[in-house]
Amino acid sequence: MHQVPIHPHSVSVAEVIPGDLVALSGEDVVRQRWFVVMHTLPESPETIRVTLRPPLGGVDRDELLARGREVTVACRRLDVAEVPLVSSVPLDGVEFRDGDRVTSLRAVDPLAEAVTYLRRWGVWHRDLDAYGGEPVSDEEVRQWAGDADRDGFVVRHEARPVREAAVPGLRRVVVTGLGAVSPLGVGVGELWQGLLDGRHGIRELDGEEFAELPVRVAGVVPVDPAVLLPRAAARRMNRAAQFAVLAAREAWADAGFVEGGTRESGIDPERVGVSLGAILGDASVLVGGDRKLREKGPRGVSPLTTPMTVPSQAASQVSLDLHITGEARTVTSACASGTEAIGEAVDRIRYGRVDVALAGGAEAVVTPAIMASFAAMRALASGGVDEGSPSRPFGKGRDGFVNGEGAGVLVLEAEEHALARGARIYCEAAGWGLSADAHHMAAPDPSGSGVALALRRAVRDAGGHVVDVVHVNAHATATVEGDLAEAGALRAVFGGRAVPVTALKGHLGHLQGAAGGVEAVAAVLTLHHGVVPPTVGSGEVDDAMGVDVVRGVPRALPVDGDLVLSNSFGFGGHNAVLALRRV
Repeated sequence: MHQVPIHPHSVSVAEVIPGDLVALSGEDVVRQRWFVVMHTLPESPETIRVTLRPPLGGVDRDELLARGREVTVACRRLDVAEVPLVSSVPLDGVEFRDGDRVTSLRAVDPLAEAVTYLRRWGVWHRDLDAYGGEPVSDEEVRQWAGDADRDGFVVRHEARPVREAAVPGLRRVVVTGLGAVSPLGVGVGELWQGLLDGRHGIRELDGEEFAELPVRVAGVVPVDPAVLLPRAAARRMNRAAQFAVLAAREAWADAGFVEGGTRESGIDPERVGVSLGAILGDASVLVGGDRKLREKGPRGVSPLTTPMTVPSQAASQVSLDLHITGEARTVTSACASGTEAIGEAVDRIRYGRVDVALAGGAEAVVTPAIMASFAAMRALASGGVDEGSPSRPFGKGRDGFVNGEGAGVLVLEAEEHALARGARIYCEAAGWGLSADAHHMAAPDPSGSGVALALRRAVRDAGGHVVDVVHVNAHATATVEGDLAEAGALRAVFGGRAVPVTALKGHLGHLQGAAGGVEAVAAVLTLHHGVVPPTVGSGEVDDAMGVDVVRGVPRALPVDGDLVLSNSFGFGGHNAVLALRRV
């Protein structure tokens, strides 16, 4: 019934006729509790038996009422033949499954609309993508159905639909290998143990070239990568490429492939790709070339200066080292580069362009000029390392990020390719999302709307819902405005749900284009081990954040969902989010 009751007024029971919409008391009027008069039958000189039915359908009830009793009519007469006679089926014996749907309609309210609940992770939600209050248990749903006829409701249960076939040609992508070089050390083991232990790798820069800088702390890799590579090869790589090759080699071996590359592993090199993110790669090469030009003239400049300066050097060197000929792409989108590079690789595998991809990011920009530029922007944290990490993600005392370097690489594979060779699968690389703030060349949009869009797109691309998310590895650079914008976006997407959030830049500093790669490695391990690392450096969380920041000790990953999100946001409004799914 779509028309609003109008001009309610009191009449006696003797005056009502079939089709009248009546409320039996003043309280019923206030509560919008109306009934359609279906039949009237005089039972004595003083009483009339009235049969009532909820206007939106339900079961009949008989009331023996005094003729002179006052009731309220709504001046809206209905066709009694149009009011359905329905009864809610008890659900006591029904075995509920995720994907089931329950619809509840308050049939006594002529203006009511049906409310639908969907079952996900063992509980019922009004909206799988927006916080609609606390979820409802199976027992509460059974109680609704049991009390529905008495309370004037109609409750309907629908079993989950048959799963639709997958979209032809769209392949599932999984993670089978991990590699990392970070300020916590060389290797994934060093990274993961350092995160769990709450250690940081931020150090004082003691080189002479840093002496005059206002900020002299950075997240630097504690080992010279050149000594871990053959000397001739290392001389032809910039520092970022050295990081990338080391991380790629580790990921390749971790995935179960043979040392050396595609040919040694018996894999078609044309079906393997590389996708790495970088902002500058290694800024020191160009600076060094300029210095030699001024000191020694044109003949002093190495012919390797140009090929070792371009941001694509890391991807090309990984391709050379492992003999990968399918493709070698470089993504440059500020600090979102690593995450976007992984997302691009996911799509290349999904759509059959390649079967395997090494994806992530590499960066080496801890140089005097870059440090001086960041300091001039007042973007760097001002503290030292004597009292712990100077990077304070989400903390009250945060005042900027710590510049860092490193590389993180995932081996991504088409699921059928991984299963065919018996590979160990960490998780599914389920989806990703992009957006742009279109706000400022460096500052984030304070509304967080662009970040929220990227978060929602990643979840949707993964074929999931917001209620599926059990953890967020936040970008959280520890800048005042950036952390506020990200926290606001998380609140907007998750509402009142307390999704555990961790931020790794207190451990590592900000690895720039490599941040998304290293943080994706950590997110994969969080899913694989079921443990969320703590956030270090934040001290007391800023009250304005309003998010559940994991601190102090690691926390068990919640089991009532299967998606983990890894966030990366960059200067100029680049937003990228990777969605990983538990397998």
